[in-house]
Amino acid sequence: MDPEYAALLAKIGAPQGPPPRTVAEVRAACDALLIEPHKAFLGPQLPSDDAYTLTDYSIPVDGGQITVRCLVPVVPDETETFPLLFNIHGGGWSVGSIHMDDHIFRIRCVKYKLSVVNVEYRLAPEHPFPIPVNDCYAALKWVVTNVGLLKADLKKGFIICGESAGGNLSAVLSHMARDDPFFHDSPLTGQFLCEPNVCHYEAYPDSLKAKFRSFFELTGAPTLTREMLEPFYEWYNAPPSDPRCSPLLYQSHEGLPKTYIQAMELDLLRDDALVYAEVLREAGVQAKVDLYVLTLQSTYRWHLTPRCLGIRG
Repeated sequence: MDPEYAALLAKIGAPQGPPPRTVAEVRAACDALLIEPHKAFLGPQLPSDDAYTLTDYSIPVDGGQITVRCLVPVVPDETETFPLLFNIHGGGWSVGSIHMDDHIFRIRCVKYKLSVVNVEYRLAPEHPFPIPVNDCYAALKWVVTNVGLLKADLKKGFIICGESAGGNLSAVLSHMARDDPFFHDSPLTGQFLCEPNVCHYEAYPDSLKAKFRSFFELTGAPTLTREMLEPFYEWYNAPPSDPRCSPLLYQSHEGLPKTYIQAMELDLLRDDALVYAEVLREAGVQAKVDLYVLTLQSTYRWHLTPRCLGIRG
């Protein structure tokens, strides 16, 4: 394990008491161990409030409303437009919120002059599959019809991104948008998938199953064990072989946008990332993957790279 990461885990120490079991307990643990420390770490790096605007919009979805948090740089030329980054947070489709990535995208919005949309989709088990997919897709369509509000020019860049389950949803939406005439004039230009899970372990294709070694060999990785992962799939309640759960299983990957993928060497989901990059390349998609040695799931929360910006179309 990376020495700095090992020292961090040692400082945090072993969890006290039994591991969280219910979704309420897991959500509380996520807030305490991921969201709040991440915000505290990045707080001193936040740009001044006058360097960007932050607006939360409520948008209609099937059966309710969801929130999208929109960040727009403030620049001297009020007519300037920006590439757009559409973020879907991680958390096993069941935990997390727009606050998971809020601070990092305030920083990236200003530093890289990006319009950012961060999606608060409804969570399982209260809102199981395919509701998170449909909520995020409705938000992606909302972006296209509201570029003026966002000061966005989607021809400068229209990038979808997400970590873990957010990477899963991003991969799914990339296929859906590719096939939808609605996006014909405003196609996605890139996808940034950080530690994505792209195939349910019960649906690995026979031709690729031997390549998914990490799921069977790294079952006890500290930040994501197989025991931790299985309840998320149960709460999500998606058919394992449905491509909207396992985007690796889409019949074709041709025509997807340029893709950048991050994988962590000691992550249970490492080979999801590596296999997916290989499959995309075989389909003619320009795909780059970086494997971070001696690192675990969620390392990116401390070392999020701007390299994703290199996939602007």
